[in-house]
Amino acid sequence: MLISAEDDVTVVAGLLADPVRARIVRVLARGPACVCHLVEDLDLKQPNVSNHVRVLRHAGLITGENRGKFTFYHLNHVMLDTAAAQLSELAATAREHAEARRDCA
Repeated sequence: MLISAEDDVTVVAGLLADPVRARIVRVLARGPACVCHLVEDLDLKQPNVSNHVRVLRHAGLITGENRGKFTFYHLNHVMLDTAAAQLSELAATAREHAEARRDCA
């Protein structure tokens, strides 16, 4: 699934709206980890973690790197950077137009 840059903020916000996925992303922000690490760090069941990892991977927020019989997952920092920049731009626009008023019809 290819995601255009303009969709990054929407996709990332939707993914992080789930508390388990947000926790997985926080763990991966500290470095690559395999599902066994995530299960241990988050104190969750393996099938639950694997399902969330699959969603994050399918959306492109994480990537996998095979190392022997394990897959280590990495955050896609470019996607996070793009989403953060889009949010910053949205905040700047909101600040700029905070006092603007539109007439009602």
